[in-house]
Amino acid sequence: MADRFRISLAQLNPTVGDIAGNAAKAHAAWEEGRKAGAQLVALPEMFLTGYNTQDLVMKPVFHRAAMAAAEQLAQDCADGPALAIGAPWAEGGKLYNAYLILKNGRIASRILKHHLPNETVFDEVRVFDAGPLGGPYAIDDTRIGSPICEDGWHEDVAETLAETGAEFLLIPNGSPYFRGKMEVRYNMMVARCIETHLPVIYLNMVGGQDDQIFDGGSFVLNPGGALALQMPLYDEAVTQLDLERTDEGWRAVEGEKAHFPDEWEQDYRAMVESLRDYMAKTGFKKALLGLSGGVDSAIVAAIAVDAIGAENVRCVMLPSEYTSAESLEDAEAVAKALGVHYDYVPISEGRAAITNTLAPLFEGRDADITEENIQSRLRGLLLMAMSNKFGEMLLTTGNKSEVAVGYATIYGDMNGGYNPIKDLYKTRVFETCRWRNANHRPWMMGPAGEVIRPNVIDKPPSAELREDQKDSDSLPDYPELDALLTILVDEEGSIADCVAAGFDRDVAKRVEHLIYISEYKRFQSAPGTRLTPRAFWLDRRYPIANRWRDPG
Repeated sequence: MADRFRISLAQLNPTVGDIAGNAAKAHAAWEEGRKAGAQLVALPEMFLTGYNTQDLVMKPVFHRAAMAAAEQLAQDCADGPALAIGAPWAEGGKLYNAYLILKNGRIASRILKHHLPNETVFDEVRVFDAGPLGGPYAIDDTRIGSPICEDGWHEDVAETLAETGAEFLLIPNGSPYFRGKMEVRYNMMVARCIETHLPVIYLNMVGGQDDQIFDGGSFVLNPGGALALQMPLYDEAVTQLDLERTDEGWRAVEGEKAHFPDEWEQDYRAMVESLRDYMAKTGFKKALLGLSGGVDSAIVAAIAVDAIGAENVRCVMLPSEYTSAESLEDAEAVAKALGVHYDYVPISEGRAAITNTLAPLFEGRDADITEENIQSRLRGLLLMAMSNKFGEMLLTTGNKSEVAVGYATIYGDMNGGYNPIKDLYKTRVFETCRWRNANHRPWMMGPAGEVIRPNVIDKPPSAELREDQKDSDSLPDYPELDALLTILVDEEGSIADCVAAGFDRDVAKRVEHLIYISEYKRFQSAPGTRLTPRAFWLDRRYPIANRWRDPG
């Protein structure tokens, strides 16, 4: 029997729907593995179609095209190592999330996902049928078990594979990022190691898809949970893994162990990579945004520059009579520090025209939030006009705190195609600005050093839609607001939980009310980077018409 087995682990970035392009990537990885002497080249879950395909995978012409591409790929990769690739598979009137083993010019084995996730961003119970518990497949004289993603989180699949002769586990994943996710993965995979006494290979994809960002970080554990190999976060990589047969069974040979950054860097990179991929995969090369002199637009500008380069970012200042000289100076300083194109487009003339047009209808009524929203919507109109004219995608700049309580104007500053800070609370926006000023990495396309002047971060936040306006006029101070939102949104807590945490009951009820009445805005808002398991979109789906309020 062979005493050494080599696997090429292809941690790559597929594009949903680009079956031909994904197949080409798989073939290139297979060629690399063949040259490296691999017996098996492995790709992640559903790689051939991209992931998460949502309802697209149920379209018969789509999954049939993917199956045909898999059969063609098997023929193209006949002379060399086996190729393992995730793809949909339909048979017997059922549709499965499958892992296909291609060798000798054909699909030699099909593993069908058994446990279908039906929480957070996943609706697999809705689109796939559950496959049976199966056994291992053979490559040469080695038997391999491949629980597909969620199946690796359940002990029954791994134990069944071990009991039926699997010599190690190769687990293909489409596992999206949220803060702290790597620790969760490690804990789960260590449990599989201990239960089965087998090496575990955890193979994840990278790349952005709508709100989700797949962060890679593939790793290999030996029995007992000892880390043998660690691939990088976010980067595409093809890594050769060697396993050696010992008296106790197969053991992974120690390999490179990539450095893992802290959660601030992981979050920031998630926002950069998700924006970069969202633009690339939707066909946009350039972006623009309104740069107000405030902290939110400043960090979005920095993210955009780091994602696509300063030469591809346009920042626009749209001042009114309420815009302070300080804000003008701050916005210009950020634009200059980042090296972006900067336009100055005052809205006073347009606002006066709208005010005059509406004056006969509004006669006798006091000015209120209507006049404030006219400013925001006029800015949105002008930014969308520039987006249309220049072919640049408009970025939205509302943080999670504002998105939660509706402190953003629909058809105004909520206009846009993508919002990288949609899942970042205001207090974390401040800290992320400080982190970016103090840190620079090779994957950032923007300049090193201080790109957001301290005054932008330290001054009291204001929408500047009326004289001497501060956010704290309408909302609790952000540390208090964010703490309440963490309880009510992220933890799905109650008013009683807020009171137990030391907050005023009436303030908590007011914040809860604002969350519920703002649902219609979020329903129409742009997608944005998912950083937590309770991001606003697929993670949290609430009714728009809703009279429930927690009596506390």
